[in-house]
Amino acid sequence: MTKYIVVSGGVVSGIGKGVIASSTGLLLKTLGLKVTAIKIDPYMNIDAGTMRPQEHGEVYVLNDGGEVDLDLGNYERYLNVTLSRDNNITTGKIYKEVIEKERKGDYLGKTVQIVPHVTNEIQDWIERVSKIPVDETGEEPNICIVELGGTVGDIESAPFVEAMRQFQFRVGHENFALIHVSLVPDMHGEQKTKPTQTTVHSLRGLGLLPDLIACRLLVPQPLRPDTKSKISMFCHVAAEQVFGVHDVSSVYHVPLLLRSQGIVEYLTKRLNLESVRVTKEMADGGVSLSNRWRNMTSLSERAFDTVHIVLVGKYTDLKDSYMSVTKSLEHSAFRVNRKLTVQWVESSDLEPEVQENAPARYHDAWRAVVGARGILVPGGFGNRGTEGMLLAIKYAREQGIPYLGICLGFQLAVIEWSRNVLNISDATSMEFDQESKSPAIVFMPEISKTHMGGTMRLGLRPTVFQEGTETWSKARKLYGGAEKIWERHRHRYEVNPDWVERLTASGLPFVGKDEKGERMQVLELRDHPFFMGLQAHPEFCTRPLNPSPPFLGFVAAASGPGVLQEQIENQLRNYTPPHPEDAMVSEAELRNGHPVAYGKDHVLVNGNASAI
Repeated sequence: MTKYIVVSGGVVSGIGKGVIASSTGLLLKTLGLKVTAIKIDPYMNIDAGTMRPQEHGEVYVLNDGGEVDLDLGNYERYLNVTLSRDNNITTGKIYKEVIEKERKGDYLGKTVQIVPHVTNEIQDWIERVSKIPVDETGEEPNICIVELGGTVGDIESAPFVEAMRQFQFRVGHENFALIHVSLVPDMHGEQKTKPTQTTVHSLRGLGLLPDLIACRLLVPQPLRPDTKSKISMFCHVAAEQVFGVHDVSSVYHVPLLLRSQGIVEYLTKRLNLESVRVTKEMADGGVSLSNRWRNMTSLSERAFDTVHIVLVGKYTDLKDSYMSVTKSLEHSAFRVNRKLTVQWVESSDLEPEVQENAPARYHDAWRAVVGARGILVPGGFGNRGTEGMLLAIKYAREQGIPYLGICLGFQLAVIEWSRNVLNISDATSMEFDQESKSPAIVFMPEISKTHMGGTMRLGLRPTVFQEGTETWSKARKLYGGAEKIWERHRHRYEVNPDWVERLTASGLPFVGKDEKGERMQVLELRDHPFFMGLQAHPEFCTRPLNPSPPFLGFVAAASGPGVLQEQIENQLRNYTPPHPEDAMVSEAELRNGHPVAYGKDHVLVNGNASAI
């Protein structure tokens, strides 16, 4: 029987439920257990694909092309699992399922209501998805972490809270535990408990009793014993059921912080985890994971040298817009034993017009770019700020500064080369000018021009390194010298096929293409310390203990040529792709609806996991 741990939140949203949920899952994996995760988002959208990054953070893309909440990125990174779009539940998805069943007559003429029909659909969804294998064992998970997004008491999350109230009786007391995350404000040194008392009172009134209360403190000071005792008394839980999560130097310390307060022992007893059969191989793997995680965090604390990266982006006002990019840089810095500093530059501040209107911003932005050890241009959509990005790319190329371009950053590198090397001054993308006479980047013919949601080129796709690149391509060597690699994509535009021959002849090699050799996917300058662009989003496949190869190479190059060479040699010996073997299939198989296996008894067809 699968065990379920629900993580809810109170007082305010965005206080770290995702990290606490992921950290709890990681700790249970160190026991040798198999763990999966589900995120519930109470918004009406079918998925996160059409949301602005400033609205809800980055849109995270899964192997099956699902565009989901960024917390699923946390789950995949911490738990080293591969999830599907069904691991992200939204109100839109649930209502769509219920309405489709009603139209088909599945409810046999009954009046369709929130209770029981919507709440039953939520429970059925969770129970179904929790059984799907997500790791290399191909076996059903022992534990399912369910994060309930938003804040308890919100009207939009009410059906999900009610569903969880019912679900605890469906699965039984021994198979259901609830962690409630609450804010404990620190006001001039005094830790206030009233907000936590109020939110737990509301939760209990809705029929859910917290087994653990995670007290989130937005300061470096830990939860005081007297505060813990007061919360224990007024929230009707034992002191051992209250733990503090204060600000630490890195989120990767949170699992160790939770372990030190006895969360593993409590959950083992509460859910009777000792009754779960764990093989010696799984137990040994859990011990190894625990040791490697501790080593990673301790080494990062002892790092002395610093690597300074400048991120030139469009959505820098909300750092969560580039969550996976930031994590990829962090993981790479861990590997090269450097302290990472990332300076965010709003790309439009680099443009000449800003020099006249806001000279201070203009000079600050360029001072950052000039002082960078590495320049990164991530993905994005639309014309705003792209001229500033082009100027940063030109500077990196001409001055020999390590450069990494992701998706839009890849396309802009092609435009920059076209303008300044091929002297096509009006070269641009059809995304910015549909009537352009010099489109270096064009709209992909198979993409819908009428619907926005779920219509891009999405999901895990293969890239083939071209013949001859094995001798010199840093990108290929960083991927262990493999001839074919797989990364996740999310784009509507591509390099103009009619321009490829001219671009290549002028000295811009496309070292990686699709299987037909028609779609350009990786570019790399041969006589540059490190200048690389990828049409894919490799940041979505990074892991703390297995950094994304392009990001690792980029951070290593920014740390020095010797560091880059050392990491290339290490990758050639040790690189292992983070994807399941059965997920790495050809584009032809994907187009033909080839099921991607997710274990012995389940397949993924068109994004929906189902039992065989």
